[in-house]
Formats: sequence, structure tokens, C-alpha cells
Amino acid sequence: MRGRRSLAALAAFSVLSIGLAACSSDGADTDSTATTGSGDTSDSTEQITLTVATFNEFGYEDLYKEYMDAHPNIKIEEKKAATSNEAQQNLKTALGAGSGAADIEAIEVDWLPELMQYPDQFTDLTSDAVEGRWLDWKTASATTADGKLIGYGTDIGPEGVCYRSDLFEQAGLPTDREEVAALLEGDWDTYFSVGKQFTDATGIPWYDASVATFQGMVNQLANPLENSDGTPIPLADNSDIKDIYNTVLTQSVDNNLSAGLEQWSDDWVAAFQNDGFATMLCPGWMLGVIEGNAAGVTGWDIADVFPGGGGNWGGSFLTVPAQGKNIDAAVELAQWLTAPEQQIKAFEAKGTFPSQVEALSSETLLSQTNEFFNNAPTGQILANRADAVELQPYKGPNYFAIYNILADALNRVDVSGTDDASSSWDKALSDFDALGIG
Repeated sequence: MRGRRSLAALAAFSVLSIGLAACSSDGADTDSTATTGSGDTSDSTEQITLTVATFNEFGYEDLYKEYMDAHPNIKIEEKKAATSNEAQQNLKTALGAGSGAADIEAIEVDWLPELMQYPDQFTDLTSDAVEGRWLDWKTASATTADGKLIGYGTDIGPEGVCYRSDLFEQAGLPTDREEVAALLEGDWDTYFSVGKQFTDATGIPWYDASVATFQGMVNQLANPLENSDGTPIPLADNSDIKDIYNTVLTQSVDNNLSAGLEQWSDDWVAAFQNDGFATMLCPGWMLGVIEGNAAGVTGWDIADVFPGGGGNWGGSFLTVPAQGKNIDAAVELAQWLTAPEQQIKAFEAKGTFPSQVEALSSETLLSQTNEFFNNAPTGQILANRADAVELQPYKGPNYFAIYNILADALNRVDVSGTDDASSSWDKALSDFDALGIG
């Protein structure tokens, strides 16, 4: 996930969501279905403004200009939230109020299941024009039991390891990306062991945040927080999660591998400019984030490796809320933005790795390099990392709420230092019980 939110925000939405299913859509047809050509605005003279709500870096800025040049009657206004959590709260507030949503809303995969409980709030995007466009598992995660397609897939998040080659050199470690991949090949113990060697030699943290490392490990579990029928796994009985929690905090705090930063905070952003840490677990979309935060810093590279084999972190969808006034035009734009050709351009701009079948075999994608990351062949590396993903963890409607309890628990120990691992876990158990979900 590309951020986190507080339990207070979660509680606020728990009250708000009670009325979601009954919310007015301001006269919009909640059963509207996208059909090939039904919303073609290329020859229209009607002036239309479409708002697109995103977060972090989707790589769409140049695409908006391209679309508006081809559609003189369309004006696109981007509403860009700083984090996934901010975007999530904005959308939930609009859905609860029955108005205020953008014409197109980006939804991150970890909070999609929660919103899938209210399919009438979104336009059905099923269309012959997009049949077979995406990887099967990508489409399935945005499809309701009765076949309604809630979102068009944007990116996926196959992960490598991004690293500072100059800091590796300072520690006497290999700096060439192929040698770094060989150095880190293996399980999480290997990653932590090399990190201990690095921090002992330099005094610089190995990675940015315990939550990020926790996320990478959790995403290699088939059922991290919920059973496949959607029922939550009681946190007190979830031995896999507790083992990962304890491992991460031992490495982060006891072995000093973490920079003790809260992801997406001002301190985290600033650390990219002051040698704050040496490595990051790195999905494709993170490349644009790093480049933006580390502007002017040299030494970043990416290795074709991931602890434990492979992992996917994140990925998003474009949805069209049913309360919109220009649904046909919004669907047309969403289709265009998520077409393989446009997704390759977004990858070139910000590293967002496509989820479209056709794009994945494109020579344009596979030959892509990234100048900021020492001209790394990021297209081929991320394609290899996508091939290494062996499972997609089940994430049901309670995933995001439970995960944020765990993120808060980790941050109490690693960031604020108000608790040790044991006391913070006890608080997480109480927070889980307070959810009233099992």
C-alpha cells in the first residue's frame, strides 16, 4: 500500500459507510454499463471538464495533455492526493455524502475490497472493448460475484531492491547491480544478514522503515489477515503475522537496520537527500517516488532480486463513480488511460509497471532503461520480478483496517519509540478487538 491512515479515520468511515449503499447518486444511473463507443467524445463540440483523482505518481501528466489535444472539447483537471490514504478518505467522504467524487477515481488495491461491498456506487465498466486487456488476476480483483467490473487496472507492483551504490561502496560491498543481486539472493535472513554487515561498517541504516519491510514479507503469505471466505483471522491466533512482526522489529530496532522513519512523512522524504538509508523494497511505482524525493542525488540503482523469491506491492485501478455528471466521457478517458500504449508511456514517465497483457510483451517496455537509476534496464528487471511472483495474497474487506492496526503497532516501536514490541502488540490486540469483526 502506498501509505497508511489512523484508526480515528477508520472509525469515522465505519460510521459513514453504514449509509453508503443507500446514498443518492444525484440522478446518475448506478447500473450504467460501459459499452464500446457509447461515450465517444472525439467529434463532440460540447465542452466537458473531467476531474481525475489520483495519488502519488501515476505518470499521467503528459497523457492528459495528449488526450486534450485529441479531444479539444475535453478539459482534464487532476486532483492529486499526496498519499493513498488521503485519496481513500477523500473518496469515502464523497461516497458517503452522495456528491463530490471526481469523474474518475483511482483506487489502490489494498482498499479496493472494502469499496467492492458497495458496487452500486460505481459504474459497471464491463465492455467488449477491454475484454482480455489485463492479467486475469488483476481483472478478477475488481469484479463482483455477479460479474460487474468496478475498475480498469492501471499498474501492478512487482518488487526488486533499490539501493545506493555509493553507500554500498562505502561499506565495501559490491556495487554492480548483477553482483548486488547475487549478494542478496536468498531468503529474508540473507537480506537482514547483509544489512547487519552494512550498518556495522557504516553506521547508516539498511532500510527506510519497518512497515515497508513488514509489507514485503506479508505479501508473500497466501492468507495474511483473512481466510479465503472473507472472515478475519483473529490477530491473537495469527502466528504467521506475529512471527513476521517480531522478526521485523528485532532487525529494525535491536539490530539497528531501520532508519526509524514513517513512510510518506516529511522526515522520510527528507532522508532521501541526506544518506538516510541504503536500500528499499522497490515496486515499479516506487521508482518515480524515489527519483522525485532524491532529485540531485547520485548512486541509486535497482537489483533484479527480492528476498524470498518474489513479491507484488500495490497496484491500482481507475473507477468511474456513479454519481458523476459525465459518465460516458469519463469511461472513455479511463479506457484510454489504461490501454497498453498509454500504460507503457506511464511506465516510461514514472515507472508504474503495466498490468496489461499486451504491454507486458512489448519490446518498448522490455527495452526501457531509467537514467536516474544508473541506466538500469528497468523494463526487463521488473518483467523478471513479475515472473517471480508466485502468489497474490487474499485481501478481503477487512484487510486494510487490520493492516493499519499492525502498521501503527510497528511505528510505535520503530518510529515514535513509545512502546517495546510486546506492549505494542498487546495494544494491537486491543485495537483488533475494538473493530468488532471477529
